[in-house]
Amino acid sequence: MTALVTGTPATDRGVGPMLRAWRERRRVSQLELALRADSSARHISFVETGRSRPSEEMVLRLAEHLDVPVRERNALLLAAGYAPHYPETPLDDPALGALREGMERLIRGYEPYPALVVDATYRVLAANRGIAMLMDGVAEHLLAPPLNAIRLTLHPDGLAPRIRNLREWRGHLLEQMGRQIALHRSQPLRELYDEVAAYPVPETGSGRVPDEPVPYFALPMQIEHEGHVLSFISSISTFNTPMDVTVAELAIETLLPADPATVKYLHSLLP
Repeated sequence: MTALVTGTPATDRGVGPMLRAWRERRRVSQLELALRADSSARHISFVETGRSRPSEEMVLRLAEHLDVPVRERNALLLAAGYAPHYPETPLDDPALGALREGMERLIRGYEPYPALVVDATYRVLAANRGIAMLMDGVAEHLLAPPLNAIRLTLHPDGLAPRIRNLREWRGHLLEQMGRQIALHRSQPLRELYDEVAAYPVPETGSGRVPDEPVPYFALPMQIEHEGHVLSFISSISTFNTPMDVTVAELAIETLLPADPATVKYLHSLLP
């Protein structure tokens, strides 16, 4: 299970060094950024070195062209001496009622296939019956709130012993988390990575292998359930142009059946 994450980059204090860090992370030159933002390389240089204080509009414009996550755009504004531009509304706030209802309807409509909603740190916010089915046999201490999708997947008391291609799937998840950490410098994600990377890799189960090879179009997660081997491809959906930190960090993950046997089994189990 994967998902999209954000975090605050490790930089010197001040909006200038923070903007420079984001520009270097995106591998954009001062001239290229200036052309994108309708400014000059000289002005960008002055902003980065602290010789010029950018306007609020300029901070937001540079952040947009550097594809800075919404949470970090607020951090840039604060460092420049301005108020945060984007609210962070709790998901249980009445203002997000329509959003919650829409996401829950979406993942219920995906049944019998598994689907869930996670936040920037892989905390599970909602899940359907397909996910609940996969949780059979998971240790109680991993099911206590807050549930974490990565921890549930890779912990020796979680799904890991039933994932037939655990080494490949574990490598995929750790590699993706590593890329996200390098891009966003998220301390909570780094701590989660260190935790799950240290888990021992248990021997995988011995469920029935499909009768005929399947030409998978992407790396599947192959997991046992009551003697059957189910294969899923993960897909992630996020919200376009979010105007709220909470919404920007939500991700809906759907597990697409990767072979006909998985489709048939799930429809028989969750009609």
